[in-house]
Amino acid sequence: MDEVIRRLEGKVYINNEYIDSQSSVYLTVTDPADGKVLTSKIPNASSEDLDLAVKSAEDAFQRSSPWRTMSTAARRQCMWKLADLFNDPVHADMMSQLESHSFGRPIKPHLDVDVAVAVEGIRYYSGWCDKVTGETHLKDNGFTKSVRREPIGVVGALLAWNGPIASVVMKAGPALATGNVIILKPSEKTPLGALYAADLFRQAGFPPGVFQVLPGDGKLGTLMASHMRIRKISFTGSISTGKKVQEAAAKSNLKRVTLELGGKSPVIVFEDADLDAAAFWAATAITANCGQYCIAGSRVYVQSEVYDAFLGRYTAILKQMAGGKGIPSDPSTTYGPVADKLQFERVQAYIESGKGEAKLVLGGDRMGDKGYFIHPTVFADPTPNAKVYKEEIFGPVSVVKRFSTEEEVIALANDTEFGLMAGVFTKQVDRAERMVSAIESGTVCINSMMMVSAQTPFGGVKQSGYGSEGGFDSILAYTQVKTVFLR
Repeated sequence: MDEVIRRLEGKVYINNEYIDSQSSVYLTVTDPADGKVLTSKIPNASSEDLDLAVKSAEDAFQRSSPWRTMSTAARRQCMWKLADLFNDPVHADMMSQLESHSFGRPIKPHLDVDVAVAVEGIRYYSGWCDKVTGETHLKDNGFTKSVRREPIGVVGALLAWNGPIASVVMKAGPALATGNVIILKPSEKTPLGALYAADLFRQAGFPPGVFQVLPGDGKLGTLMASHMRIRKISFTGSISTGKKVQEAAAKSNLKRVTLELGGKSPVIVFEDADLDAAAFWAATAITANCGQYCIAGSRVYVQSEVYDAFLGRYTAILKQMAGGKGIPSDPSTTYGPVADKLQFERVQAYIESGKGEAKLVLGGDRMGDKGYFIHPTVFADPTPNAKVYKEEIFGPVSVVKRFSTEEEVIALANDTEFGLMAGVFTKQVDRAERMVSAIESGTVCINSMMMVSAQTPFGGVKQSGYGSEGGFDSILAYTQVKTVFLR
């Protein structure tokens, strides 16, 4: 791994090759398991780097270019080959090692989930290459009318740090399947995996300029969102940054925007639920990736009749899951640290705040004296405006609250500006249907939680964003319509 990191130092990926960045500013990547510096020489890409990448992307999108003249069958073959490369044990292991050391994701879950999701996503999107159709209307008033769907052109993708390899595919997959060219900016916390994966696109047969990677911080993201020759931007991250991306996009060239933002997802457990299953799903939903998912189940509502029985099961499972703590690169580890010192301090501040706003039931402290490990933490009986109850924490911290009636829990679940995901546990089909209709959320899981598929749209309502990743909706998001009147 060290040799791979050394090869990536100082480089951006433009026009199908690693080249020296024109920036003199660098990013530092640390291992959250022990705080050691992995590298301090990843470039914080400059405006000159971005302009060069945009020019290369525009060249790749010219009408006579190899990419634009490539058949949809050949495009599909490139994507299928890309999936094979992602799935190759050597590449899969290296991407997982890089991410494991960059932000603490245990390597086995990364291989089993993140890489598997990426491979599945690439193969799913490859199937759309030759299936983007238009429509034709019967001749009327001397005209035949038709509608075409065409690629947008140069698109930018701004990734979050908590799942970079899967995010590469969720953004690049639909963009490339529909014939666009893409410039991708991984988070400054986790640039290594995406930089490594970039050359797999070349090996899969994608022409120069079609897929490019520029590592950088928020300043580069702002440059991309405001660049006059980037026609669409897709962003995953916080609500506050999402608003800035939208503003920059609007003030520049009114580029199209897809925003996948934060969440404060409710898990709702009714008195008739399978409590063992509900407790397992709820515990998994707050410990997976150490709670660093926008869809983490951080608000747990339990009907009064089973509150104590559920809470006992829930905390017991969380204690068991905490026993999987270890070095993320060890295949036996299932519970890792939070991403870095900044995230550790943020989560700890929320926990300290919660001690004065709710009853501490479990955890609430650091695990060990090395690395950024935090015990799974559970609060109960929060005050109505407790920060741990109302705000997205992005760590292994949940709040449990009892409810009496269906109407009450619907009001509680919807009393937020977030609306990304929800989980409902009940054996009554009619109740499940009512809850699906009533809950304000982009995704509702019944007797499960945190389910995402490349086949279905994933996105939020309210301030959790707009637009979707996954499914046919994401294909539409990377195309624009053209109406033709033929006389």
